[in-house]
Amino acid sequence: MRETNRRGILRDRFVLGVLRSSPFILFALLLLTFGLLSPRFLQPSTLLLILNQASYIGILAVGMTLVLLTAGIDLSVGSIMYLAATVAGLLLQRDLPIAAALAACLATGALYGAVNAFFITRFNVIPFVVTLATLIAGRGLGLAITRSEGLTLPNSLFTLSSLRPFGVPIAVYVFAGVVLLATLFLQLTPLGRHIYAIGNDPDAAEKAGLNRKRTIVAVYVVSGVCAALAAFVSISQLGIVNPSFGEGEELDAVAAAVLGGTSLFGGVGSVFPGTVLGTLLIQMVQSGLVFARVDIFIQPLVQALVILVAVLIDSARNGLLARLRRRTIRKTVSVPGGD
Repeated sequence: MRETNRRGILRDRFVLGVLRSSPFILFALLLLTFGLLSPRFLQPSTLLLILNQASYIGILAVGMTLVLLTAGIDLSVGSIMYLAATVAGLLLQRDLPIAAALAACLATGALYGAVNAFFITRFNVIPFVVTLATLIAGRGLGLAITRSEGLTLPNSLFTLSSLRPFGVPIAVYVFAGVVLLATLFLQLTPLGRHIYAIGNDPDAAEKAGLNRKRTIVAVYVVSGVCAALAAFVSISQLGIVNPSFGEGEELDAVAAAVLGGTSLFGGVGSVFPGTVLGTLLIQMVQSGLVFARVDIFIQPLVQALVILVAVLIDSARNGLLARLRRRTIRKTVSVPGGD
């Protein structure tokens, strides 16, 4: 009996190891597949283009990762992007400095994140419902400000985004900086460790004296700031803010985080290499389908399949973790020396 249990535990641990390595496995498989379908896909210039295009989604996904680690979700990030970009665009059209427009953009994101956190912590409304409501409200507010008209931005902003120090686009440096800060925050600060603790077991964390509400406020404010920064990076590349700006980006952000190994149930995940790999996977699929000349109407189906695979992997991973915990508990409480 004990030998059977030992074999079961070893098998589950092996499968769990494979599931935890799934981002690396998927990355290698997709790179190989698209490389075979189109040799141009593996050229350094193409890979650098993918990294540049992935930068703003990656910044967005970093903020989403922090929220998911607390077992929450932020569906409003797409609307935050639109609203923050609208604020920045209006200021730039009035010839204000780029630095002032960026500051106002980030402040808008922080304020919106604080609003989300207020309703979640003050009224104990589940994050899904709160951020779904603010998703709609944010989009409506942005449309009311612009009267559903697009904003054309000055050339100075596009010139800034065209900078390529050492041959690498400036957006990639911004993405790398956000990843570095978030990784250091999660690994080296008490608040970062609190995020994991609250995601794993909120009741136990509160009994241990952790301030759950303060932590929730922090992650949603950071998520809002990341969404605003992602918006600024994106509009600097596009040169325009249109009424559909940011729509659906929350799904890509969630998919990137979950593909990178962040659990929808909280407490498990990392920004690097996790979310970075997930972001590259999302962009690789989008770009690879174009290089492979897949029908434009089929592409959303393939992207949806990738998201479904990510969710299934997360579900399987958490199921195995729960089973291993139960077996460990049974082994701990068993009578010593018993067969």
